[in-house]
Amino acid sequence: MVSDYETTIGLEIHVELDTESKMFCNCKNDSHESHPNVNICPICLGHPGTLPVINREAVKRVIKSGLALNCDILEKAKFDRKNYFYPDLPKGYQISQYDLPLCGEGYLEIEGEEITIRRIHLEEDTGKLIHSNGNSLVDFNRAGVPLMELVTEPDLKSAEQAKKFAQELRLILRYLGVSQADMEQGEMRCEANISISDSSDKGTKVEIKNLNSFKAMERGIEYEVKRQRKRLEKGEEITQATRGWDEEKQKTFAQREKEMAHDYRYFPEPDLPPLETKELVEEIRKEIPELPAERRERFSDQYGLDQDQVKMLTERSELGEYFEQVVSELKNWANIEEVENKRELINLAANYIITDLVALLKESSSNAEELSITPENFAELIIMTYKDEISSKAAKKVLKEMFGSGNDPSKIVEEKDLKQISDDEELRSIVQQVISENEDAVGDYHQGKEEALKFLLGKVMGISEGRADPELARKLLKEELES
Repeated sequence: MVSDYETTIGLEIHVELDTESKMFCNCKNDSHESHPNVNICPICLGHPGTLPVINREAVKRVIKSGLALNCDILEKAKFDRKNYFYPDLPKGYQISQYDLPLCGEGYLEIEGEEITIRRIHLEEDTGKLIHSNGNSLVDFNRAGVPLMELVTEPDLKSAEQAKKFAQELRLILRYLGVSQADMEQGEMRCEANISISDSSDKGTKVEIKNLNSFKAMERGIEYEVKRQRKRLEKGEEITQATRGWDEEKQKTFAQREKEMAHDYRYFPEPDLPPLETKELVEEIRKEIPELPAERRERFSDQYGLDQDQVKMLTERSELGEYFEQVVSELKNWANIEEVENKRELINLAANYIITDLVALLKESSSNAEELSITPENFAELIIMTYKDEISSKAAKKVLKEMFGSGNDPSKIVEEKDLKQISDDEELRSIVQQVISENEDAVGDYHQGKEEALKFLLGKVMGISEGRADPELARKLLKEELES
């Protein structure tokens, strides 16, 4: 039965590092260059007699990733040649790491469960094949780009858990400034190893390639699990192999039998010296910033934010940083430590950032780092809203104006006459006008129809162009209607 089978999943994740130059030469690291074969040289093309030189920054970025992922950093590491022939591999071998990688065992916690990381190593990327009109072309701009490979133990038990692991890893890499790891751009590429087993069988591993999005990863794994279960239920064998993911058909397909390590004939790279990492590790350890898991916990405890708010302000780190700058300014504007409902004030700021500000950023295709609204001005807007100096409707108008001009909110409120009407006499005059112009609704109210009061309140808000204090308007309406 299906319930008797256990799913085991391991991941291999490749990430292009955001260094200025390639892994073993001075060519520009820009695999997205639209013109083919311009960021190339004799070294990354593997011409005879050329010698590679290790990119120190790439080494640092892998070690930084390893430290953030609780890995053991090997004091001595080395590079190896991984031998195989493929048209996009110009040297006929890939410089990689085999038995002495930079990072040994570590772990990443996903929803309270530690997923073991077997190793993280550094290698060079291959070129890119382009198939068109029956021809195959090769672009070597990507050949030699620093590539970090992370391999997990088969600790993952579901497609959803595998997806969450990859998403959290990408977030950590972005916090570290190691890579943007954009899957759509090919900067992060995932492969999944899946096996299905019962009590009498450990299962046979099948690898899925071409998982170029989190959605493809989840669906590809789910499909492969179902495929293997169906075969086992029919008494058929699972063959160790590499399969691809077909996005259009939403299914995996056979590519080739899976290679073993000995098929690559690894041996030490003779043109590169061994690496000594001890001094480098201590230097890098000081550069590790606050990581996503730490920020989630702190934002929840320190600011009392709910899960959705924490999620948004963590996943978009630049928004989280802007939010904290706004909170710092709120303390100056409102002496927040003495405000009785300071968490309410902070919550109001978080909501305006997450909803209204994010909507404006999306509409303009910009990000928080490009904002013309200073944290001080944003804090002032929040205080004006909190103190009911302007209505929430007016606050949205002011924010939109601030987004475009960067002007001070108080100046915008004054110029556009958006200040909330809280004066009894001024508002009572509008209330009396509404009552005199809506006799039918007044009659309905006196007959006990509460909807009539809402109707009249809407008229007050309309005449005041949303500037009337709603609570005061309601109070004055009742007074006038019952007098």
